[in-house]
Amino acid sequence: MTDKETPTRTPSAHSEDDTILPFEVAALDLRGRVVRLGAAVDKILSRHDYPLPVAKLLGEAIALAALFGSALKFDGRFILQTKTDGPVRMLVVDYTTAGNLRACARFDKKRVAAAIEADEISSGQLLGHGHLAMTIDQGGDMSRYQGLVALEGAGLEEVAHEYFRRSEQIPTCVRLAVAEEFRAGEGGPKHHWRAGGMLLQFLPKSPDRMRGADLHPGDAPKGIDVPPVADDEAWTEGRALMETVEDLELIDPALSTERLLFRLFHERGVRVFGSIDVQAQCSCSRDSVSAMLRSFSQQDRDDMVENDVISVTCEFCNETYVFDPDKVLDTAE
Repeated sequence: MTDKETPTRTPSAHSEDDTILPFEVAALDLRGRVVRLGAAVDKILSRHDYPLPVAKLLGEAIALAALFGSALKFDGRFILQTKTDGPVRMLVVDYTTAGNLRACARFDKKRVAAAIEADEISSGQLLGHGHLAMTIDQGGDMSRYQGLVALEGAGLEEVAHEYFRRSEQIPTCVRLAVAEEFRAGEGGPKHHWRAGGMLLQFLPKSPDRMRGADLHPGDAPKGIDVPPVADDEAWTEGRALMETVEDLELIDPALSTERLLFRLFHERGVRVFGSIDVQAQCSCSRDSVSAMLRSFSQQDRDDMVENDVISVTCEFCNETYVFDPDKVLDTAE
């Protein structure tokens, strides 16, 4: 603390889309971030003809990756990827510290259609069983760090909680929301995707206050239970406040992020920091695709020819690059 009084102001009534706003509640030793996505998530999801439940699930993964990736303190990438046996077998979200987002999903059309028909479209039901990998890539010759957490029929919120409980051992609460917004336009209402998320963590100065219950040893003799450990009162209060957040509050364009935070924590006092801008930006280009094709053998390139051309479609942005097979080796093309 300094001798200077912390400046105060009224929370902004203006809502800023495609931003991540870090905040802290010092009285409760809480830190967190709120992500609000409008055009960025709409651009990513609208590039693909995903069934609505798949688009919603991918939107949740995008919001979660933005919350996690924005915590990086160095230039690099955060990659969130699921691999499961469910109708949606894979989600991939790539976030760079420059604020660029790209994402895609792989799914079984017949199984997704059957899930929709049976109304089994929760995040956990669509994902099924498998794992979620979170990779931090520092670039260059630096080693990658990867954390894995099992997916056992739970949604992305629950999996995020489990990851922090086991890997980071930081009391953490996550909320995610995705929905379509319909606006009047020529030819009738037009839909736009919106997504939001909030991450709250308990980070006291004293490590003893973070002490939680030990993880179950798994091979302990039958009848031996791990003794419970009561949560710190500050974390109990913060988590209770966080759990009151409704989906609409995370995505409502009429409710600014600052007003949402003030609504939750005004009694304790909440401080916000500079926001981080995000945008939908794929890293593919004609030059990079051309370089990839040149790395293949001539036989492999010949096998790619259809209708006298080689067509390559980016799985992330759905952009298609068309090449003359006879000019692939011409770097000036």
